[in-house]
Amino acid sequence: MNFENLSLVWLVAIFAGAGLVILACGVRITDVADRIADRTGLGEALIGGLLLGAATSLSGTVVSITTAFEGRASLSFSNAVGGIAAQTAFLALADMIYRRVNLEHAAADLSNLFQGALLVLLLSIPLIAYVSPDISFFAISPFSLILFGIYIAGVIASKRVRDDPMWRPVGTRETRTDTPDEEQQDARGNVTIFAVFGALMLLMGIAGYAISGVAGVLTDRYGISASVVGALMTAVVTSLPELVTTLAAVRRGALQLAVGGIIGGNTFDTLFLTLSDVAYRDGSLYDAITKGDLIWLSVGLSATAILLLGLIVRQKAGPGRIGFESAGILTLYAGAVALTVS
Repeated sequence: MNFENLSLVWLVAIFAGAGLVILACGVRITDVADRIADRTGLGEALIGGLLLGAATSLSGTVVSITTAFEGRASLSFSNAVGGIAAQTAFLALADMIYRRVNLEHAAADLSNLFQGALLVLLLSIPLIAYVSPDISFFAISPFSLILFGIYIAGVIASKRVRDDPMWRPVGTRETRTDTPDEEQQDARGNVTIFAVFGALMLLMGIAGYAISGVAGVLTDRYGISASVVGALMTAVVTSLPELVTTLAAVRRGALQLAVGGIIGGNTFDTLFLTLSDVAYRDGSLYDAITKGDLIWLSVGLSATAILLLGLIVRQKAGPGRIGFESAGILTLYAGAVALTVS
């Protein structure tokens, strides 16, 4: 589809329509992921961190890859790291609606702690790549391959952490555990539910392609900064599934799924950078980004560190009946938005 010939009205309509598709799919896919967690016996934290996180990130993946292929390095990079920052802020919003106790206290799970630490490591790789000498092979930075390797190793280790944990969170009266609502079934009985999950992912991918086309026209035609469009427009819209799935999971009482979905989705989102670097054919992606893009990388890294501290401390209540980590993350994100648009 040729987006360049469309008027602003049509561009806005397509952008909004794609956002609604992503939003609707996000509402449905949370329930499907929860049922998969119960049926397979893998648990909410692991399914939320891997399967749900990857599925809800698909539209953002399409945006980053498409814009990188078009040579829009800043837009591609800021979409990826801006989404991580936005989704972490969404978890703070979920903490605000869970009034019994601080969400990070109630959703204690070792898998989420591990995923959070892994995410900090993954987010440090592009920062190292930016300050390192320009080295690439076939226009691909070795740091992109390192990032991918660490992610795969982390996925394998996540399963081991769940199956044979060396640490366990202290249970309290407010701690919510992952209790399956459905009986486990064999692979044949799960075919339909996995098919539904796949169809929802496909729709979100198509919507992501539409959003990337509109974003490219906005940056070219109206001279809007690629960092602003990527971090505050495409990243937020493609992150709507994470907001919906997190709030829905909290309302269902699937707290490990809520926290795991955000952290796991953010972990998966770091792969946007590897895929975008491959798609970007003008050299290493990290050598084409700006300092404005690094602001959102720093925000994502800092917000993850704050969240990880909250998961360890497990404060029962803090300012405004939310944990210190939620208050800190929201303040950090609001400050980054003000800095970006000023």
